Amino acid sequence: MTTGYLAPQPDTELDGTEYVAGGGDWKDIADEVARRKEERIVVNMGPQHPSTHGVLRLVLELDGETVTETRVGVGFLHTGIEKTMEYRTWVQGSALATRMDYVASIMNEGAYVLAVEKLAGVTDRIPQRAQIIRVLMMELARVSSHLVALGSAGNELGGTTLMTIAFREREQILRFFEMVTGQRMNNAYLRPGGVAQDLPEGSLDFLKRVYPSMVRGLNDFDNMIMANPIWKVRTVGIAQLNLAGCMALGITGPMVRATGLPLDLRKDAPYSGYENYDFEVCTADTADAYGRYLVRSNEMRESMKIVAQCIDQLEALGPAPVMIDDPALAWPAKLSLGPDGQGQSPEHVRQIMAGSMESLIHHFKLVTEGFRVPAGQAFHAIEHAKGIYGVHVVSDGGTRPYRVHVREPSYNNLQAMSVICDGGTISDVVVALASIDPVMGGVDR
Repeated sequence: MTTGYLAPQPDTELDGTEYVAGGGDWKDIADEVARRKEERIVVNMGPQHPSTHGVLRLVLELDGETVTETRVGVGFLHTGIEKTMEYRTWVQGSALATRMDYVASIMNEGAYVLAVEKLAGVTDRIPQRAQIIRVLMMELARVSSHLVALGSAGNELGGTTLMTIAFREREQILRFFEMVTGQRMNNAYLRPGGVAQDLPEGSLDFLKRVYPSMVRGLNDFDNMIMANPIWKVRTVGIAQLNLAGCMALGITGPMVRATGLPLDLRKDAPYSGYENYDFEVCTADTADAYGRYLVRSNEMRESMKIVAQCIDQLEALGPAPVMIDDPALAWPAKLSLGPDGQGQSPEHVRQIMAGSMESLIHHFKLVTEGFRVPAGQAFHAIEHAKGIYGVHVVSDGGTRPYRVHVREPSYNNLQAMSVICDGGTISDVVVALASIDPVMGGVDR
């Protein structure tokens, strides 16, 4: 028996050659073709198609332009991040987690550090200012992710202006991220115990300055698409999946909220102080592509409400610690940037060097070897921009994770493609995929 292709086998009664199919789903396809005794068209969309949100392969079976069956092929972007985490310290895990769903990278960091802190038993000891900054950064990441979802969807449907407007507003968020973390994406800013450093001078003022224009931009974007007759023709009633289908497939995020279910862990299982913020869970009742876009559009405005509350809380709180007060865990302690924007400031270096040999050795070992986390396991989930994002960490008591596994929403949500595309047209496949908004960096982690 061979796998993946047809191979000749001797000793047949006809022409001396027998063909046997095996492996993958090819045999199933061949058997059904033989049973139906009719031609079928199978088309590969991808794995390098401009509308696949990463390196994704869709195998479409067609009857004319109607899709009769859809298969999703993943694995082309596999990075092995989860395995790599086993060879890095607990702090370095943040720099790996952030590279999974790279469109909302800070939210990946949030789930990871919350799981590590739960396992270390320090969840209630995280400074208040660090918690507020975490919420601020994660909500801005949610807005950024939704802008990419809506803007790229508009571009894929032929509306380039929608993408340029969305990316214009997203640029303000990335500029703020760069001010705070030194990176526009893949920030590694949220750390076990708090955040890498406090908000630099002037960064909060910049956010306050661009906040009104961002809100206006979101409203302009909403007015441009949600009542647009062309947009509605392409999305209303397309790629439908009801609540029962979402529950059966484990689908979360805007997809399930578009069916009317207000499932949101920020309300249902609050973390990082979300119970202290005033916001609404956005839903729709259409269960189609239009409803998913409507949910995302409304969620951006709710996130901006949370951002405004974070700004007020940070100003009222004033200067305060942003890292846990625990020398065995707090890494890096009092990190500050030098005049060139890189490394440590001279003041921080002098503080380390001018103390004692023991403190210098401790700092060196903390940075190079990392801190230890008690043996055990923990799971923590957050409401990611794409849906429920959970991280399961296992420790053997060492300075590195024994195992890290991520429940990534894009992977689960993609399973809906085989349901929401069947019966639609080829052009509807693009709409369906865009309404899911997967990021393959998270799927192929």
